[in-house]
Amino acid sequence: MKPSVSNNAKWIALSQIIRIAVQLISLAVLTRLLNPHQYGLMTMATVVTNFAVLFKDMGTAAAIIQRKELTESVKNTVFTLNVMIGVFIAIVLVLFSPLISAFFKEPELVVMLYILAIIFPVTSSAGVHQALMERNSSFRTLAIIESFSSVTSLVVAITAAYLGQGEYSLVYQALSLAFLSSSLIWFYSKWKPAFSWDKSEFSALFRFSGNLSLFNFINYFSRNADGFIVGRFLGTSVLGAYSMAYKLMLFPVQSLTFVSTRALFPIFSQKQNSPQEVARLYGATISYICYITAPLMAGLFITREQFVLVAFGPNWGVVADILVWLCPVGFIQSIVSTTGTVFMARGRTDILMQLGILGAILQVSAFFIGVQWGVVEVAEAYFFANLINSIPCLIITMRLLNDSILSLLMYILRPLIVSVLMMMAITLCHRHFPFGDYPVYVVLIIEILVGMLAYFIISYLLARQQLKVLLGGVGF
Repeated sequence: MKPSVSNNAKWIALSQIIRIAVQLISLAVLTRLLNPHQYGLMTMATVVTNFAVLFKDMGTAAAIIQRKELTESVKNTVFTLNVMIGVFIAIVLVLFSPLISAFFKEPELVVMLYILAIIFPVTSSAGVHQALMERNSSFRTLAIIESFSSVTSLVVAITAAYLGQGEYSLVYQALSLAFLSSSLIWFYSKWKPAFSWDKSEFSALFRFSGNLSLFNFINYFSRNADGFIVGRFLGTSVLGAYSMAYKLMLFPVQSLTFVSTRALFPIFSQKQNSPQEVARLYGATISYICYITAPLMAGLFITREQFVLVAFGPNWGVVADILVWLCPVGFIQSIVSTTGTVFMARGRTDILMQLGILGAILQVSAFFIGVQWGVVEVAEAYFFANLINSIPCLIITMRLLNDSILSLLMYILRPLIVSVLMMMAITLCHRHFPFGDYPVYVVLIIEILVGMLAYFIISYLLARQQLKVLLGGVGF
């Protein structure tokens, strides 16, 4: 079957839906078995391991997908590089764990990082296998692997938490996910690697992957500097609450952009010499994403207090205050995060890297400014940094596609109007309905139902065609 965006997106979306369900169950169950301090410890460890992930393949996986012609020599060279990098990262992480623990003033981090270091050699060994499967649009197999691994690792985490393993239940979850997914990718991949090295092939690849790797390195700091700064200056409990709010915001953003960009990248790469076709697909993707993230973020914003109380309990009340600013950030990021696919598919990772530097400067500056007042102010400053950063990102992306920013704004404006009207409907319902005698979970359910009904009615009246596309899936 010829690869298509819709077929790719179908399987990626299925996998992502299952992963989201796993994450929501994990949050709902583990937040009652673990306290904010324990979650904060894992957040600190994740900040470190996310940094190490940047060097896992040096951007070579994307280069393999984007490259028009791919030889066995290139694949083996990248495989050898990835394995060496994975082992090197594990060794460095073990050696620096005591210093990292001292920086955060949390002795428990040392052993956690020792265990998490094992992940890198394991996942690096499967990097080329996964890139080849994505290049060939084998997303059905990957969806099965990722779904099974996510569910199994959740069972491991919950079991460990019930047995009193505390923050280590989250460590075991990450470890089991890495082992399972990597093993299954090796098993189902048809490619058999060999350790070899071709210097000329690597040099050609690195012209693409070098800029991409540097962008990922810079982007890491812009996305994780809040974890360093909040954890260092405001403490683990505050970081645990901030991390929880950030995860709520990031769920729809990561999910939709992950599905769209992962499905589009192989197709965009094949059509890299047809910018008009890429522009059409990109515009349809943005429209689809906005019609999901705009109402989701608007709904979370308007029901945030009830949602946090029902989902996490009274100990996490500050999460609702943080969401005031992170909800609009989620909508902005859902759009801006897709631009990287265009830059990679067109081979312009140099522009991607330069925009990454701008974003890092804006966002890290915002974190340092906001932390002077408190965690809510960190989220507020983060919002303004994202808003400013989105302007050059979107303008340059549309120019690269030989299209205008006005065209992009037309894709964004209508879902925004629908979402604002939906929020007004929920607000009117809350003001005029006698909620006083109802449990908070009943209030939340009523508000969600009113919001969904209002969204579909308003969309039917103002955006009937887009609603049909939304209900029918990614109809490209």
